[in-house]
Amino acid sequence: MSKKIALTPPMGWNSWDCYGASVREDEVRGNADYMEKYLKKYGWEYVVVDIQWYEPTADSTEYHPYAPLDMDQYGRLIPSVNRFPSAKDGNGFKALGEYIHNKGLKFGIHILRGIPKQAVKANTPILGTDKFAKDIADTNSICPWNTDMYGIDATKEGAQEYYNSIINMYAEWGIDFIKVDDLSFPYAKGEIELIKNALDNCGREVVFSLSPGPAPLEEAEHLKVHANMWRISGDFWDNWEQLYKQFELLGNWNEHMGASHWPDADMLSFGHICLREHQFEGKGKWTNFTRREQKTLMTLWCIARSPLMFGGEMTDNDQWTLELITNEEVLNVLKCSNSNKQFYRDEDKAIWTAKGKDGEDYVALFNISDIDRKVDLDLREIGIEKADTIRDLWQHEDFKVSSGILNCKIKAHEAKFYKIK
Repeated sequence: MSKKIALTPPMGWNSWDCYGASVREDEVRGNADYMEKYLKKYGWEYVVVDIQWYEPTADSTEYHPYAPLDMDQYGRLIPSVNRFPSAKDGNGFKALGEYIHNKGLKFGIHILRGIPKQAVKANTPILGTDKFAKDIADTNSICPWNTDMYGIDATKEGAQEYYNSIINMYAEWGIDFIKVDDLSFPYAKGEIELIKNALDNCGREVVFSLSPGPAPLEEAEHLKVHANMWRISGDFWDNWEQLYKQFELLGNWNEHMGASHWPDADMLSFGHICLREHQFEGKGKWTNFTRREQKTLMTLWCIARSPLMFGGEMTDNDQWTLELITNEEVLNVLKCSNSNKQFYRDEDKAIWTAKGKDGEDYVALFNISDIDRKVDLDLREIGIEKADTIRDLWQHEDFKVSSGILNCKIKAHEAKFYKIK
């Protein structure tokens, strides 16, 4: 597989935050249509179907324990036709992938590590070998929050061949992105290596995303070799306490960020989310993040160069949300900056800096306290002796400072984002 994959942090949409385990084909297509029309020109490109696409009874954010799964004769999960009609006649996700590709976008899916428990029960053969499901299953290795799978013993003959068989099938469907769950926490090194090897030999360039987190920091070098992005936290949702924690985590992981390997602060829980949660009566809710908090999140993710995966039902986006995720000046920092680092952080404020490709400097000032406060920065402390022009990337306005000191009054949970030339 080419090393030119994911040279910048991947940007896309994932179905989890709005549909949980129950997304349907028409909803995926609708979000692809929206992305093509409104987001593609800004760099958004991945359309990712999250968990349980192989479960015909999935209808909410909740998992159905031990539900029957759609599976072929080789123990490989396939899309449920009642939810993905184009998968009929053994077509899998090929037609959906072609629909997304024809829009100039890229297609992704989610899987859980391992082999289906029902494949082990049936002892299905493994394609390309004389081995069977029971020969490779580690029945002591199970996901703590989902009942579908057993782990695979990476030392067993047939283990690599099983992963080859599913990855090659996905490649035939045209996938460009695979999110593999239950890999990072605890760290399943053996299965990560099996999957990476299968991806390297499948004939397609596929982004390899590890979930959930927190990924172990001591495995950073292994991650950089074997994955394109990996979660640094558990599932991230629309509450300030979790966003506050991401400052520390992104700071800890910052030195391991770079082309083709990105610490992932998880999805953007923006817009219309939780559409199938029972507590919201199937109507969902709008994100709990305030507008200031959403700008803070976007500022942090972009200057720390975390992948951007939008979580809401995009066809319901209001104009404000659309403008939030299509600010070209902010997104340019995600795509093109370098030397990104957390310069300062305490309980109340944080400062991140970065360099631009044309020699410009970027500075993000965060008030992460619960009250309005001043956040000041002497530009000489970050190596800027002269600032001819300072540009506010959110307001699209230029201004000057005569003293070389940025004096900012910042509201609670708000961020200021500047380009300095």
